[in-house]
Amino acid sequence: MQWMDASDIRYTPKVKFAGKTGFDHLFHFVIPKSRRQPERILQTINNPKKDAAQALVFQWLDTRETRPPDSKLYAFLNDSNAPIAPSVLDALQNYDAVPVPWSKRESAREELAA
Repeated sequence: MQWMDASDIRYTPKVKFAGKTGFDHLFHFVIPKSRRQPERILQTINNPKKDAAQALVFQWLDTRETRPPDSKLYAFLNDSNAPIAPSVLDALQNYDAVPVPWSKRESAREELAA
């Protein structure tokens, strides 16, 4: 949150969306649509391993139909303790999520602040 505040990124924390399954899914942050960017949903993953990526992909697939069609999912991945496995990055990208290693978060700042 501190990084988003310092980067002038407006957001709503802890947003719950109902999925197609009837399950509610909590996403860490939502950035509302702007004139230049669609709605952006942000999820942080502290331990970016296969099971965490699978869980996020399920959440995204389950709620995607209830969101505007151009909504984007960003997965902020903690890479401070260990490198992120390429298979985790690939899995997220294969489902149209944008993986962002925390060490490279500045690369997403402009897109999120827009």
